[in-house]
Amino acid sequence: MQLAITFSILAISIVLFISNRIRADLVALLALLAFVITGILEPNEALVGFSNSVVIMIAGLFVVGAGIVRTGLAQSAGNLLLKWSGKSEQKLFILLLIITGSVGAFMSNTGTVALMLPIVISIAISINSSPSKYLIPLSYISSLSGLLTLIATPANLIVSQVLVDNGYEKLGFFEITPVGIIAIIVGILYFVVARNVVLPNGKKKDAVGAGHKLSPKQLAIDYELGGNLHRLKVPEHSLMIGKKLTDLKLPAKYHLAILKIDRKSTEGINLLPMTYQEMAGPLSTVQAKDVLYIQGSLKRTEELAKDYLLEVDDDDSMPDLLVSKQLGIAEVLLTPHSTLINETIASIKFREKYNLNILGVNRKGEYVLSEMADVRLRFGDALLVQGAWEEIELLAKATNDVVVIGQPKEHASMAAASGKAPIAGAIMLLMIILMISEIFPAVISVLIGAVLMVVTGCLRNMDDAYGKMNWESIILIAAMLPMATALEKTGGMVILSEGIIDLLGDFGALGVLAGIYFITMVFGQFISNTATAVLFAPIAMTAALSMGANPYTFLIAIAVSSSMAFATPVASPTNALVMTAGGYKFFDFVKAGIPLQLIMFAVMMIVIPIFFPL
Repeated sequence: MQLAITFSILAISIVLFISNRIRADLVALLALLAFVITGILEPNEALVGFSNSVVIMIAGLFVVGAGIVRTGLAQSAGNLLLKWSGKSEQKLFILLLIITGSVGAFMSNTGTVALMLPIVISIAISINSSPSKYLIPLSYISSLSGLLTLIATPANLIVSQVLVDNGYEKLGFFEITPVGIIAIIVGILYFVVARNVVLPNGKKKDAVGAGHKLSPKQLAIDYELGGNLHRLKVPEHSLMIGKKLTDLKLPAKYHLAILKIDRKSTEGINLLPMTYQEMAGPLSTVQAKDVLYIQGSLKRTEELAKDYLLEVDDDDSMPDLLVSKQLGIAEVLLTPHSTLINETIASIKFREKYNLNILGVNRKGEYVLSEMADVRLRFGDALLVQGAWEEIELLAKATNDVVVIGQPKEHASMAAASGKAPIAGAIMLLMIILMISEIFPAVISVLIGAVLMVVTGCLRNMDDAYGKMNWESIILIAAMLPMATALEKTGGMVILSEGIIDLLGDFGALGVLAGIYFITMVFGQFISNTATAVLFAPIAMTAALSMGANPYTFLIAIAVSSSMAFATPVASPTNALVMTAGGYKFFDFVKAGIPLQLIMFAVMMIVIPIFFPL
């Protein structure tokens, strides 16, 4: 009875996955609850996936991936690949898959995809292509890369251990490599020939691409801030030293506004010269060696510099200098019922209320950037504001008068991580070395990398780290892991596998090998390759011994077939990772995966017996 219920739940889940009417993570949770309600799984068995090291590792890899994007490392890597590939998109595609396979030889396929995902998406957007053309191939090649070395996937280690348990020598580190190289070559050739047929053509709207137009850099260009921003240095003989900004009355006398102040730190023991920035306020007092950022005309700025013995120090990067870890710019739109409508900029006291400067007004494409005090605001006006990122984020919540356009939180995080791409690269390299050397379990190595991304400032804070986790993928994988336990408890796996042996025994060792390979591959579409290898490796060993065949041939077939998880998004954590990012549906995996599986089946039935004779 329980066996029938298990297969019924499995069948209903597959139908729901295929229909795509209910989110994949919700389907997985419904299946999980069904196993508990019907008594097939105990609550602790059902929830074990949420404490599984693979799930924790995936969450950590999302954080590492976010650091790679935030610091611009992904963009730099993408630019390098674009340079290597020239103008050939086909060459770029092949190069990406080769790199993916190479990286995957020394770390888990999940880790490989998580690291490559932001790079691939960044490249796809930069060449105006769809990520969906790249991400399924990325996932599949990462799975095949697990056949390149002993440590590349747990399935290899499992079959090696089964050999040892039965008195045989363990697999060598590169013993399976020839099979893996052929698998990688076949996989790349398949996608080179068929990817335009088997992969979806639709472009996925991406937040990164959509938000670019409203980036601080783009806003500075749109508002033409370059000629309206100036930098003044305060020498030790300046007449401005010791004066408060409110006493100087710069807006009234010169029609100028001081936006921010760069100041050398005088606190503590400074082994290195430290500069910090502060928002310029009425009570700010000018000090020697300060750097003042001024908004207004160059003529007025030069008058101010002459009167107070200041030094003008402009360059082409002035607009970029408005954006830093602490301070930034954003555009806000007046709402229809805003109390600011029909008020002048001077009268609304925006700076006093929100601690933000108004740099300009966009009125139907015409920009007002100077002498704005008497400008009367109208509905539809957009204001360019500048100040602390925290204040800009607070503005979005604190008032109904304006709506902050774009993603200031995202831009604040990117500004905070600016210049830290080498640090992110070093962290990623350290994580890979720790995973290869197995000094710590893989999940601990990943968590070390994730924590370092936050501690070193590659990510702005823990909220930033949590916000970049793809919870749909995490929940989907955690909820699907107990599926293997349900199949094992009810005897479903054993019944089907033994049936294959009985059915194909008359066809000799090659026939049984093909049958075991095929059923392992089929069940690997619904449970992890690790669970598949655990369940089928002992069966393959028993079959080989009972027929007097070479156990290595059968066990290698288990390692290979358990890695052919292509036909469903739940077949592998890597498929689940790319499903959301690529905007895929369930059937996209079926369409792309089944032909590749059949090709691989035919190839491997020739290749495996060549390298591991029956």
